[in-house]
Amino acid sequence: MGRLSRVEHRPTPEEVYNWRVYFAAMVSSFAAVMIGYDSAFIGTSIALSSFKSEFSLNKKTASQFALISANIVSSYQAGCFFGAILGYPLGYFYGRKWGLVVSASIFCVGSILQIVASSSTGLGIIYAGRVIVGLSIGAASNLAPIYVAEISPPAIRGRLIGLYELCWQIGGVIGFWINYGVSRNVEPGHVQWLIAFAVQLVPGGLLFIGSFSLTESPRWLVSRDRNVQALKNLCYLRHLPEDHPYLIDEYQAIQATIAHERSLAGAGFFGPLRTVFTSRMLIKRLLIGSSLFAWQNATGINAINYYSPTIFRSIGITGTNTALLTTGVYGIIKLIGALAWLLWLVDTLGRRYLLIVGSIGGAFSMYYIGAYIAIAKPEVAVSATLSHGGKSAIAFFYIWTVFYSPTWNGTPWVVGAEFFPQHVRTFTQACMAASNWLFGFLIARFTPQMFLTMGYGVYMFFATLMVLSIFYVFFILPETKQIPLERMEELFAPGLKPWRAHAVVMARIQEDNSTSVHEERKSHDFSKEPHHNYSGHS
Repeated sequence: MGRLSRVEHRPTPEEVYNWRVYFAAMVSSFAAVMIGYDSAFIGTSIALSSFKSEFSLNKKTASQFALISANIVSSYQAGCFFGAILGYPLGYFYGRKWGLVVSASIFCVGSILQIVASSSTGLGIIYAGRVIVGLSIGAASNLAPIYVAEISPPAIRGRLIGLYELCWQIGGVIGFWINYGVSRNVEPGHVQWLIAFAVQLVPGGLLFIGSFSLTESPRWLVSRDRNVQALKNLCYLRHLPEDHPYLIDEYQAIQATIAHERSLAGAGFFGPLRTVFTSRMLIKRLLIGSSLFAWQNATGINAINYYSPTIFRSIGITGTNTALLTTGVYGIIKLIGALAWLLWLVDTLGRRYLLIVGSIGGAFSMYYIGAYIAIAKPEVAVSATLSHGGKSAIAFFYIWTVFYSPTWNGTPWVVGAEFFPQHVRTFTQACMAASNWLFGFLIARFTPQMFLTMGYGVYMFFATLMVLSIFYVFFILPETKQIPLERMEELFAPGLKPWRAHAVVMARIQEDNSTSVHEERKSHDFSKEPHHNYSGHS
């Protein structure tokens, strides 16, 4: 697969970085295509005149339409919240592989319900379909990052989890451009808006089919006492024989870690809950991981994703096609940023640095856009052509995207998948995924009303929150890059400052590895020495 750039915490055979682990990560990450597509297509679909006409939304007042559009979007987010919680028992009892199969099948059912909606059925069936789709997405957003984290070699774990983010952006690009395409090439009517809803079945169907080819997580199998299958799956994923020293070390580390974690609160469905809620350290980690999604939504990303036509109209963009085109360019920039993040930034620069830089650049851009709207008042001085100030505001919106997409867009998911020990990871990931959808629900539900009442203040609000996130990340979040999952808890040792934790733990790991290599060499050299008979006989 090529080395690209990776830093190993211990010598690793080249066979470990094989196509199998990349393939498994890519298939499971396809769940994110469904998420990205929905976040992009629904807001632009609601903006189509054909959709408004189908459900008589063109007869509503601005406040009524804002409420209905918020309900359509947020019903999905509400389903995602409960689906993320559902992902815990699904992943615990049935594993990562079959959990994704079930999630994909539920997604397809919800998509079909939305497709059969029409003026005769009303919006009720769309609401139902979006809640069902949300349930499946919530569960998948829990299981997919966990699965990838558990099968990944440490040196490329961020990159492989980053495939989840890449797929999210691929889905987003398709979703942003699909409505631009149908608005330009399909006559307004039932078919025009239906196409975008029907495309949902493509990623859902591909995940359903692809999930059957996944290799179940060896860590989950060990946690279920299926050790023989776990070793077999680990050999397959690492492309190494059972007696290879690297494989033996990793397998023994997995077994030892899970045995230790079980001893803390016992096995069983409620064991992880007891482990988390009786440990101040784990509660602290859970609060940090969950709060990252609050700060992610505080950037304004879900307001932009779901209501991008509204965003661009507030800057001065007129015309449905022009707004959709501008939104499509936004999606492409996000995809390019995700690629840079995936291939280089996340495993090279780390998590903390990326988040801080993203907040600095994003806040400056949001402040500029808010100041432009406050001074120029583009909603009052409506013009067929965009002024130079309006063009600069659009430029700063794209600059915001350049800062956001390779930083806050995917990094919280990586951190959330890394933070916790195996025994509690499914539960804690469910909590963090649920928190993401809860915060996303709040933003999606109230953004239309915020724009009606706050105007340019919306941009100032998000910019200020991004400034506050800089201090939060610096003083609260430890760096996790290159830290093995089995040693993640060392980052949270009492008295260890978050901004120094990574350097301290990495020094310990290198020292341990050096000691291990030295002892191995001594043992090897001693085995080659001639044996002496110290009783005096040769």
